[in-house]
Amino acid sequence: MTEPPQTEEGWFVLHDFRDVDWDAWRDAPERERERTISEGVDYLQNHEDVVDAEEGTSAVFSVVGDKADLLILHLRPSLDHLSTAERRFERTALGEVTEQATAYVSVTEVSGYVSDAYFSEDEEEVDEGLKQYIEGKIKPELPDDEYVCFYPMDKRRGEEVNWYDLPFDERADLMAGHGETARKWGGKVDQIISSSLGLDDWEWGVTLFAGNATDIKDIVYELRFDDATSKYGEFGSFFVGRRFPPADLGAYLRGETVPTSDTEGHHHAESDEGHNHGDGEHGDGDGHHDHGDGEDDADEGDIRGELEDLDIYAGQPHGEDVYATVLYSDADADEVADEVDGLRGNFEHYDTHVKTAVYEGTYTDRVAVVSIWDTASAAETAAGFLSDLPGVVSRAGEESGFGTMGMFYTVKPDYHEEFVEKFDTVGDLLDDMEGHMETDLMMNRADENDMFIASQWVSQEDAMEFFRSDAFRDTVQWGRDVLADRPRHVFLA
Repeated sequence: MTEPPQTEEGWFVLHDFRDVDWDAWRDAPERERERTISEGVDYLQNHEDVVDAEEGTSAVFSVVGDKADLLILHLRPSLDHLSTAERRFERTALGEVTEQATAYVSVTEVSGYVSDAYFSEDEEEVDEGLKQYIEGKIKPELPDDEYVCFYPMDKRRGEEVNWYDLPFDERADLMAGHGETARKWGGKVDQIISSSLGLDDWEWGVTLFAGNATDIKDIVYELRFDDATSKYGEFGSFFVGRRFPPADLGAYLRGETVPTSDTEGHHHAESDEGHNHGDGEHGDGDGHHDHGDGEDDADEGDIRGELEDLDIYAGQPHGEDVYATVLYSDADADEVADEVDGLRGNFEHYDTHVKTAVYEGTYTDRVAVVSIWDTASAAETAAGFLSDLPGVVSRAGEESGFGTMGMFYTVKPDYHEEFVEKFDTVGDLLDDMEGHMETDLMMNRADENDMFIASQWVSQEDAMEFFRSDAFRDTVQWGRDVLADRPRHVFLA
């Protein structure tokens, strides 16, 4: 008998595909339609809020094609939770006008193909980053990416080609190669892999999420040529859909486009440039996240234009091609750095990773963890792991008022002390400015010449007064001589 990999399971998964009885919907009196929408929204919102369990996640998608109309996706701690979710749906008025087209039951899983060390009992061999990575696989958050694709699959068990006859090491090598191919799509496509052995007709369910539907097609196409797939993969029916918030159920049933354009708090993306995470670009004070002064991110172009009028470089129209997640912690810097080291090792497996570093404040005890990626969704995924670091108190872009993260500066080594002294002078000026709340110079623990400036203002106009000042103009001119290269702007993910 060949050696099976060890596995660890997490949440149980239900892909509940529904057909709408459109004749019944059209014939229903207006009062019944209103009740259908009301009860449907309540059900979907309650399950997205996971009021039925201690943990889990849910979402609803409109399905394209003739296989189904809706997909309600649930991840919960037990099969009993999934059974209850199904039955509660059937009791709603929305359940009365839908039928279950098909459903798929599975459980999230990681196996020894991912890491033998994880399944050994030697705790010292398993770093914290790997533990968090695996925890994210078996208890995943549903990505915000709008497009979803689900399909079931088997490993081939033919007379001449049989996956289950291969030695463990050979299977592990094939899966490692498969993973290398998939990692090229990190940041563009997220996935949830769930096992259905003994639970449903196929062996695994694969759920892919992307901000651009063609990325789903492209990754599936490329993986067809991978040995683990071309020789051993067999697939069932594919379902594709688009996520929408429960509040848009009425619009969906009326035949309108969902998600609706005016839905607040929902992710909208067709490409990285239109990604939510890129809307708050931070550069020379040009980007912001409004929380207090009523300004809108649409004003970004006006801010950029005003800075250009002042002869201040404000970054490219869509940023400098990278995205950053910045989290602040009040924990001990050494403790934070140790945990970041473990996560960085996992991040470096992905081609979209640029760097992850720990910075310490010059004037505060605050520690900043900065993770920079080629795409917004990759940076957002990294934020999910980094948010579990000790002592995390806030995330850049979520503070009150008007925040400018400044730019990332690489200083020529001979000018390091002079740069810090210059910042002291500017800092004294800032302290006297109306509307200024706090500014700190954050310095990379591993490279003192790598820095960024975090600044907080009561309002955008308060910040602009500083950028209009002669002192700031002189600082910009002076910096051209002491910086090793042009300051790098980033999007905040």
